[in-house]
Amino acid sequence: MDLGIAGKWALVCGASKGLGFGSAQALAAEGVNLVVNARGEAALQQAAQALRDAAGAGDARPRIIACAADITTPEGRKAVLSAPGGPGSALDIVVTNAGGPPPGNFRNWDRQAWLAAVDANMLTPIELIRATVDGMAQRGFGRVVNITSSAVKAPIDILGLSNGARSGLTGFVAGVARSPLAAAGVTLNNLLPGRFDTDRLAATIEAAAQRSGSSVQDERQAQQARIPAGRFGTAQEFGAICAFLCSVHAAYITGQNLLADGGAYPGTF
Repeated sequence: MDLGIAGKWALVCGASKGLGFGSAQALAAEGVNLVVNARGEAALQQAAQALRDAAGAGDARPRIIACAADITTPEGRKAVLSAPGGPGSALDIVVTNAGGPPPGNFRNWDRQAWLAAVDANMLTPIELIRATVDGMAQRGFGRVVNITSSAVKAPIDILGLSNGARSGLTGFVAGVARSPLAAAGVTLNNLLPGRFDTDRLAATIEAAAQRSGSSVQDERQAQQARIPAGRFGTAQEFGAICAFLCSVHAAYITGQNLLADGGAYPGTF
């Protein structure tokens, strides 16, 4: 299926690995020009080169611009939105993605821990939305996909910082997506990953193993067994879902929270 987005410009955050990289891969495969962002320069440059290599040669291949910066800071966002060779804030697609806050016991989190979580996982996506959606509306096309977490729908006790901050973003998007932006061709959706085989999952499994006193391997197997699909998802599967939400075919989907979890969530709604 041609997703109809070749030649458009996308920003993908957290793109050096994991779900961000999977999303960047899928968009680049559709001919989308990319500004990819992450904090680590070396890992980001390696990821950008892998995207270029996969795109091959020829005039039709997408442009890949890497901008290493901390997207959770005003300075980092300014750097990304003014990256040399990029479109500035005239982006067609924005995929927000920030590493989740650490797991733990809420009794050990002070005010600064909460503010850091809210800043990274709620306010940063909001700032990126604020900087880009009006331009999208003027051009008649725009897609915002926020990579959040299945914990928004089914909270995980040791991920309280993530549960709280990401739920705040969910409420914000629910209102903005139903504003006049919808009639201007701009959609905003949240993509909620369950257990995908990433570094973040490995850290969560390790924390759960420490808490229960089991081995990491036993905890990993136990978590897989609780997923109806019988396995963890892959970053490539996730990226394909993200790319579809960014496509012309998803123009009638907005203000939604799409859960990708292999059937783990047991509810009907």
